[in-house]
Amino acid sequence: MREAIRRYVPILDWGRHYTRSAFGNDLMAAVIVTIMLIPQSLAYAMLAGLPPEAGIYASVVPIMIYAVLGTSRALAVGPVAVVSLMTAASVSEVAAQGTAGYAVAALTLALLSGTILLVMGIFRLGFLANFLSHPVIAGFITASGVLIAASQLKHVLGVSAGGGTLVDILTSLVAHLGQTNVVTLVIGAGATLFLFWVRRGLKPLLTSIGVPGGLAGLATKAGPVAAVVVTTLAVWGFGLADRGVATVGDVPQGLPPFTLPSFAPDLVASLAVPALLISVIGFVESISVAQTLAAKKRQRIHPDQELIGLGAANIGAAFTGGYPVTGGFARSVVNYDAGAETPAAGAFTAVGLAIAAVALTPLVHDLPNATLAATIIVAVLSLVDLSILKKTWAYSKADFLAVAATIVVTLGFGVEAGVSTGVVLSIALHLYKTSRPHIAEVGLVPGTQHFRNIRRHKVETDPSLLTLRVDESLYFVNARFLEDCVQDRIADDPAIRNVVLMCSAVNEIDYSALESLEALNHSLTDLGIGLHLSEVKGPVMDRLKTAHLLDALNGQVFLSQYHAWCALTDRTADRTAAAE
Repeated sequence: MREAIRRYVPILDWGRHYTRSAFGNDLMAAVIVTIMLIPQSLAYAMLAGLPPEAGIYASVVPIMIYAVLGTSRALAVGPVAVVSLMTAASVSEVAAQGTAGYAVAALTLALLSGTILLVMGIFRLGFLANFLSHPVIAGFITASGVLIAASQLKHVLGVSAGGGTLVDILTSLVAHLGQTNVVTLVIGAGATLFLFWVRRGLKPLLTSIGVPGGLAGLATKAGPVAAVVVTTLAVWGFGLADRGVATVGDVPQGLPPFTLPSFAPDLVASLAVPALLISVIGFVESISVAQTLAAKKRQRIHPDQELIGLGAANIGAAFTGGYPVTGGFARSVVNYDAGAETPAAGAFTAVGLAIAAVALTPLVHDLPNATLAATIIVAVLSLVDLSILKKTWAYSKADFLAVAATIVVTLGFGVEAGVSTGVVLSIALHLYKTSRPHIAEVGLVPGTQHFRNIRRHKVETDPSLLTLRVDESLYFVNARFLEDCVQDRIADDPAIRNVVLMCSAVNEIDYSALESLEALNHSLTDLGIGLHLSEVKGPVMDRLKTAHLLDALNGQVFLSQYHAWCALTDRTADRTAAAE
């Protein structure tokens, strides 16, 4: 019972071994991450179309909940760029931005996403995320990065533009270029260039003048904070708000409020599919980051428990003024690099953000939206990886088409259409590849008991014996393909008297494949050809023994392919060895 409780509440496990040293490291990591998250949370809330405080609210309670239920020692949960963009795309379909209905819809989306993740975790359905292939995920994130960066250009220019696709965004920007606010452009472009330089050039500069590597790294990560401070002081000191520079404005002081999402059937139905897509994308991003960081310290991540932790975190966001959250790459890496040892670092970060929400929000009144936009642009462009197109083209044309289609659809039709396309293409690719399994005709390697592909190796064959190695489990999608392959081969060679299916790579035979094998056995019997099986795995054989195939089989089941070879050919010397 205690083990079960510790499995579902991991804090009871790592909390028993919590040390003073771990406390110090977690606290230091929390300070660093908190400084980074304040401007980032405000920026991602703006990306989601929500008031800036929603970003901070979404970073307080969800982090605390994950610290109790999550299994990653370094994952930092909160708003992330891709999920924020998907939130804006989904919620804008059911409510106008800036209205109370928009905020309620975002809360409802978080609740639905959290519920989906929680249910998946309880029923151990984490494996479903594997149906979204890595190339497709990479294509979607790349396209989303481009969309996000393009959507923030309006804040850099200081114009009112919009659109859900790249063409719409660029068309709107061009149409409003004449309204560009020069002061805003200077701030936004300057902040963007500064942040790019900080990311690439500050650390080498500091290390070249003798600053220790760790301190130089911290200074690099604090770059966005410096941009926020300088531009905010500039707006306040020179009264730039009076010259048309848009700022964050008044941000309510206080802890995250208790909020209620809507349970209206129409709204829930409208947001159900977007919530599912956000859940899948968020979980894939989160588990990828968590496993990568855990591997560096030889720790384990439990995907199903991660679903529960993320689900509960999203439900917490729904009732505390937030919106959908997940584990973020940038914040998690910073958390890890800063020395976080346990999820307590996340809880300390939440406390720091809560203090900021209570005491520091007046300080961001004059923070320019252009600076927040610059923060987003620099962050998301690091996600853009167009090299995935070159890599997949060189390795697999099918994967290239899937990646290219995902990118094109996301840019041309929006994030929901893009991620839906990615899911469909991932499943379609899997079905296509397994529907045409690799089936090799094999022969005996001279002087050995090994069998290899006759097209790749010099092997011995017998004109009366056809041996096919099936390199895939057999199920309803590919069962007929195997049957057709055998029929085509024996039609071309009347000398064949025995067919052996080498099943060393077959892990499963479903009922449709069983029926196909029975039909093949019947057909070969009519032709006077024996059907045999070799190297059938134990679990597969156990299943076959419950059916009629083995009783009706006109051939034999051999322990190894070499036994089959000896028994079915004229190698009399080998038959003695096979019998032994």
